[in-house]
Amino acid sequence: MRWRAKAVIAACGLLLTGLASPAQAKPSQPIDLDIMFIGAHPDDEAGQLGTFGYWNEYHDMKAGVITMTRGEGGGNAVGLEEGPALGILREAEERRAVGWAGVENIYNLDALDFYYTASAPLSEQVWGYHNSLSRIVRTIRTTRPEVIVTMNPSATQGNHGNHQEAAMLAVEAFYAAADPKAFPEQITKEGLKPFRVARIFQSGDGGSGPSGPACENTFTPSQPTNVVFGTWQGYESARHDGTRWNQVNVWARREYASQGWADTGDASTNPASIGCNRITMIDSRTPYPDPSVGGTAALQGTSIRAEGGLPLGTELHVRSESWEVLAGQPFEVKTHVRADKAIPGAKVTLEPPAGWTVKGNGNIGTITPKKEAVATFTVTPPQSLVAGERFRLKATMTSKKDGAGSNTTLVQATAPVRGTLEPLPEVGDFREWTESKRVQSLDALIDSLLSIPSGGTRPIRVDLRNHSDQVQSGTVKLNVPAGFAVAQAQQSYSGLRPGARGAVTFTVTNTDASLPTANRAPNDGRYPVQIETSYNGGSAVQPGFLNIVPVTTIPKAATAPTVDGTAGPGEYTGEVIDISTRWEGSAAPAADISGTARLTYTDDAIYALFDITDDVLGTVLPPEDCKRPRRNDNIEFGIDPRGGSPNTSTVFNVALFPTTNDPANGNPPCYARERDNHQGPGPQTAPGMEVASVVTSNPYTGYRIEVKVPFSVLPDRVDADRMGMNILVNDSDTQDLSAQTRVGWSTWSGVRADPWRWGVARLAGYTTQPSSPKEPIIPDTAALSVDSPQTILQSSGDGVAPGGWTALPDGTIRIHGVTKRHDGVRVELKARQAGTARVFVWDGDKVVADATVEFDRRGDRDVWLPLSGGLPTGATLLVSYQSGDATAGIAQRLR
Repeated sequence: MRWRAKAVIAACGLLLTGLASPAQAKPSQPIDLDIMFIGAHPDDEAGQLGTFGYWNEYHDMKAGVITMTRGEGGGNAVGLEEGPALGILREAEERRAVGWAGVENIYNLDALDFYYTASAPLSEQVWGYHNSLSRIVRTIRTTRPEVIVTMNPSATQGNHGNHQEAAMLAVEAFYAAADPKAFPEQITKEGLKPFRVARIFQSGDGGSGPSGPACENTFTPSQPTNVVFGTWQGYESARHDGTRWNQVNVWARREYASQGWADTGDASTNPASIGCNRITMIDSRTPYPDPSVGGTAALQGTSIRAEGGLPLGTELHVRSESWEVLAGQPFEVKTHVRADKAIPGAKVTLEPPAGWTVKGNGNIGTITPKKEAVATFTVTPPQSLVAGERFRLKATMTSKKDGAGSNTTLVQATAPVRGTLEPLPEVGDFREWTESKRVQSLDALIDSLLSIPSGGTRPIRVDLRNHSDQVQSGTVKLNVPAGFAVAQAQQSYSGLRPGARGAVTFTVTNTDASLPTANRAPNDGRYPVQIETSYNGGSAVQPGFLNIVPVTTIPKAATAPTVDGTAGPGEYTGEVIDISTRWEGSAAPAADISGTARLTYTDDAIYALFDITDDVLGTVLPPEDCKRPRRNDNIEFGIDPRGGSPNTSTVFNVALFPTTNDPANGNPPCYARERDNHQGPGPQTAPGMEVASVVTSNPYTGYRIEVKVPFSVLPDRVDADRMGMNILVNDSDTQDLSAQTRVGWSTWSGVRADPWRWGVARLAGYTTQPSSPKEPIIPDTAALSVDSPQTILQSSGDGVAPGGWTALPDGTIRIHGVTKRHDGVRVELKARQAGTARVFVWDGDKVVADATVEFDRRGDRDVWLPLSGGLPTGATLLVSYQSGDATAGIAQRLR
């Protein structure tokens, strides 16, 4: 299709200025963007491309994408590439995809994509906080976008930890890029300037509204105080011959073929059934319009002036001194006003919710360019507030002749003392972060959740915080639903000083072991609890939830089972575990996918036999592709030796494939450790492990897998009473490396990465040994920008250093001469300082020759690049240069 060709050309960077002539590309200044999407992996921006394309085509808005990693740790549905090779492949897919939306600038920041995790702290540890944030800030200060769109930063169930961390970094960068004290070397040594991004959004929002064009004008957020903007995806694209943007977005999604998206179905052609793409505001420095005014509302006040609005470059940033406010207790709200040009007769008014009072003088007078003015108001809530309810306060600025505009701030009602369920460790980390960055509204989506074993007992801590200005004393009750009991009727606290924190602990038992476990229970497996906390003069109630996880007891074997894929007499005498509960994907009958598991143990190993009923055998992989289980038929077997791990870096998890495409060796099973303490091929990462399988045929009705897992390969010694365990089954009924249904034992959305919600396996008669944890071995080979011809080509055109690193001074590396021959290209390079040059001949699709040259000091080097088959038409010579943490990219057309 000819419109695809246009997209591919743009995405490959061949339309970048300066590359048409033989001279080296020397951009006069870096690219100036309007919008920047910040994500973790190639394809994270996919849902925004219809909107970006519409904004670009009809409103001349230029978007760019910051991608923290190249996705080298993900799956591959199109080949055997992994690690850096897969990262370069996925970068190419991303560039083709965003090209459909007219996006030409992608900044991969060289962070490592290691494996799927729900842990932002683990992602931060692997990526490095300071380096990651500095490179985002540098890229923003260089490209100067008015708007940032990012992902959901909250530690919600199943949210990818890389996504969380990328979004948290995006939020921090929104503030840090404007702060001259943040990364001052970028200002004093690199010549960059602080840049004040106008607005930041996270993608998506829950809520309800109509389809069709009216979706832009009518929407009710599930959290009433959220500010949500929508852009209809049914606009026609002249650039794509009248095709609607929802279908262009499908074409873009199909470019991410390695992620199994090549067969994405066509979009609706009925305008009435086409909906909006939505983004939710996190913060705004500038006045914003009513979100219902149309598809560009999210940009009005940033790159587009709102009708009747204040001039572009005018800021009205509203900040409350307090996030949590008390009934009847006054607090301050400050409105910070700035403008690029003088605005006479400025006045700010603050509109509170009904029943609240405001005092303060908002007469600012003439706003002096580049100077900040502040109007301060005192706000007093009424005596009747419900703890946990959120409210927006609206500030409006008017001027004598330059229009008007409004912005808001969000506060949450609280009680003098509030008791909350102890957070999971990584939720606690996230909440501390929101407080430190004053973005507490971002924890709105996080439920207070804790797990308890079926029929078991656990301590539950209730955290207390005094929000008042008085010393507080009172009681705490933990009210639980039927089937649970609390050992203590209530707990007392006393002498809790203003601003102080405290805690009380209850002992809770699931007294009715017949209650459904996992997501087999109603409300997605959430059993509600209430924390009732009294204080001087009143009390407040806070909700929370318990998840019941299944429990099994594993007996000790009289003799070790023979690992042959069958249950011999007396080998497995314990419980037959049902592993047939659906947790993801399409509903399917038992004949389509279901299964059971039986387990036993000996002094040195755990044994398991899995019996799977299946109606269609999905794609059978070659042995060398034995990895990434979410693509075909297989079993994932996880063991958390001590129980309660916050993430999978301290667990054992193995993917068991029943068969391989290896007829010379009898199509044997294979296994690989996945997203755990030591990911990699099973024989290397789990020595002593044994696997056998029996796959039915004529007709195919399923398979059995038997496995021996030596205790020695586990990441810690086993706690016999608390060992975590899970069994998950992936079912594919197709030959396209995609799974349709996933079933298992302890099942919730995101449970693959949530060991704290795995089931409990107790080893009868086993003696628990002291903990002796093994350090996680995390994959450590990232795809780097200096090794990516695509990035080097873009850098030569837009002036942004590869990888978001410090830009080397112009002329640090130069192509002094090029000699073209039928069998190769000779290049003379001149460097002004020591470093590493990577040289590529690039045909627009692949590398046809490359070399690496070290400069131990400034000087000249000749590089010979041998060619087989001659020099391709349209080839480009690309050179990256790296000196310490500084990089550069240059390019020259060869023919």
